[in-house]
Amino acid sequence: MELAEEVLKLVLAMVVGGIIGAEREFRDKSAGFRTILLITVGSTLFTIFSLGIGIETNPTRIAANIVTGIGFLGAGAILREGHRVTGLTTAATIWLAAALGMGIGAGKYALVGVATILTLVVLWVFPTFENWLDRTRETVIYEISLPVQSPRRKTLLETFESCGVRVYHHREIKTGDTLVTTLRTTGRMEGHRKLVEVLLQDPEVIEVKY
Repeated sequence: MELAEEVLKLVLAMVVGGIIGAEREFRDKSAGFRTILLITVGSTLFTIFSLGIGIETNPTRIAANIVTGIGFLGAGAILREGHRVTGLTTAATIWLAAALGMGIGAGKYALVGVATILTLVVLWVFPTFENWLDRTRETVIYEISLPVQSPRRKTLLETFESCGVRVYHHREIKTGDTLVTTLRTTGRMEGHRKLVEVLLQDPEVIEVKY
């Protein structure tokens, strides 16, 4: 009977991991179907083993090492692209999949079921709300190159304000005959698009990075 229950736990871990992994695979994330599934099953298996040998050693030690090991996997999913950091949601999903596997291994089926539903709600429903927030307010870092003697330097901040983009920090670096201005800004996506068009059409602007 004990073996049958352990096999059932592994099957349940495959189902839970497969559902969450399918969502990640559908969105073409770095940790997809097989990765999430294997993490969930592996965490379940480690938890089963930890409970089985708990008479001789503390079972929580293996559970703690699962969390540590998952941290390395999650770190591998986080990437830096220019001024942006990507992969944080995938890393969090990996971490959560391990927690679900541990819960299955410990026999907390009802709690795992509720957590799985909530996870799917976050992954499927919340992106729409997140996109709405991004359209309302988005932070962008601009790097604008101008000739050192350009009169445009004095009116640059006014251009940002006229497009509805607020500058909350900026600095200037002189490189030869070029002045590179870095501006940290926030504003609506429409304002950022308008600003980029204005900057690209400005003959005084040598280069724009954002």
